[in-house]
Amino acid sequence: MAERPLASRRQAYRRGHRGEWLASAALMLKGYRILARRHRTRFGEIDLIARRGDLVLFVEVKARRTLMEAMEAVRYDSERRIESAADLWLSRQPDYSRLSMRFDMVAVLPWRWPVHVENAFYGRN
Repeated sequence: MAERPLASRRQAYRRGHRGEWLASAALMLKGYRILARRHRTRFGEIDLIARRGDLVLFVEVKARRTLMEAMEAVRYDSERRIESAADLWLSRQPDYSRLSMRFDMVAVLPWRWPVHVENAFYGRN
């Protein structure tokens, strides 16, 4: 696989930050508090971690042209990576036993408000 040119990588990086910012704004307007952005663990990165009450969302943000493209971009290996990183994050929380978790996706589409897809995939448990 050929590496993308530097300008293209920068543009993708900026688009990712913009998408995560828009996704954060959409979730905050729904009453969620953003706990972390681009949370990195040894298993990989979680785009957003949000919480409302005892519900914690682990959110994958995808900026694509259509909702279908965004949904298809969350692959099985991405799901496993996010689950492992989420397990590690949860294990470090003092109120771990009270928390419920959900794996969501936010699709950032051109000229539209971000689309929040609840339960985009289900964890192992």
